[in-house]
Amino acid sequence: AMDWQVLTRELSLYLESQVRVGFLGSGVGLSLVLGFGVAYACYYLNSIAKKPQLVASNDRFCRFLEEYCPVVTETYYPTIWCWEGRVQTLLRPFITSRPQVQYRNELIKTADGGQISLDWFDNNDSSYYPDASTRPTILLLPGLTGTSKESYILHMIHQSETLGYRCVVFNNRGIAGEELLTPRTYCAANTEDLEAVIHHVHSLHPSAPFMAAGVSMGGMLLLNYLGKTGRDTPLMAAAIFSAGWNVFESVESLEKPLNWLLFNYYLTTCLQSSISRHRQMLEKLFDMDLVMKARTVREFDKQFTSVMFGYHSIDDYYEDASPCRKLKSVGIPVLCLNSVDDVFSPAHAIPVETAKQNANVALVLTSCGGHIGFLEGIWPRKCTYMDRVFKQFVQAVFEHGNKIFSM
Repeated sequence: AMDWQVLTRELSLYLESQVRVGFLGSGVGLSLVLGFGVAYACYYLNSIAKKPQLVASNDRFCRFLEEYCPVVTETYYPTIWCWEGRVQTLLRPFITSRPQVQYRNELIKTADGGQISLDWFDNNDSSYYPDASTRPTILLLPGLTGTSKESYILHMIHQSETLGYRCVVFNNRGIAGEELLTPRTYCAANTEDLEAVIHHVHSLHPSAPFMAAGVSMGGMLLLNYLGKTGRDTPLMAAAIFSAGWNVFESVESLEKPLNWLLFNYYLTTCLQSSISRHRQMLEKLFDMDLVMKARTVREFDKQFTSVMFGYHSIDDYYEDASPCRKLKSVGIPVLCLNSVDDVFSPAHAIPVETAKQNANVALVLTSCGGHIGFLEGIWPRKCTYMDRVFKQFVQAVFEHGNKIFSM
């Protein structure tokens, strides 16, 4: 018994001395840290850092992407200390920088008497395209309650600026500071406002190459427009980021307890906040007290969105708003980036088989990245994987697009 006590005391003294040595020593403490570090690095390299899955039925489109947009075939290394989808989604708005962008605002009228706010980045200092009439133009569509001030939009414009391109941001009705002139806002299924904006932008610069990029709900809206118009659009191509492909699956995922706590309730309050300042106008058609009591996105859509756009039920609205139903009809080259750990668009709802049936569609699926996350690097302040995909794809389309347009 005495030998055991002596041994225990000696071992305790030894461990205490190693703790005092701390991380600067070469004892057990440092060995444990190094061992854990090596194990974590092995796990990260074997299970986290992976090449994205590229889904495309058209060999020519695949070769085009491999040559001119190689980022979609390279290993994506998520930020090593925050690679999990929810964490990436939550941290991106706080970590990423906000490049300074000077906009020129334009309000355009709609056929029903409403107005839409467009924020232009003209890039008049472009040395690559000094002629404004032929300067390539990118239409950007933010997410559900997003505007031209979102960091991911600012980064897209920053990437476009370096390439010499012009950008215009389509702000959905009533959320960018402008007044609602009619009791109508927006939804993912109704493409009338987007059609008006595309026609307006193209009419101003008919000789300029023209494409669009949509993020989250902006991507859903853009896909629904492309599915409706087929090849009958002035857009050359489109890029889609973190779209919710099946709205039923998206809302079900967001209603799981942890996801509701982290995302759903906050998103619902953002939706309510976006319409609260227009309450006097909207009360003409809606029971706003009931709308403001919603605690989930589904409840908000049931009381407000589906009613506004004349759907008989919320299921009818969600069916119409789901881009997976229209993917077969897309008639121009489209690159879609999703992460399979995005709780806003679950992996099983991504229409992989449908995409394989349309030669115009390419899906890029990363194992990590969350919803509009795609953080990479030790301290991901400036550029995300999504930014790099955007930059390479728009440059590929504008400068080498003739190689895929004959598909």
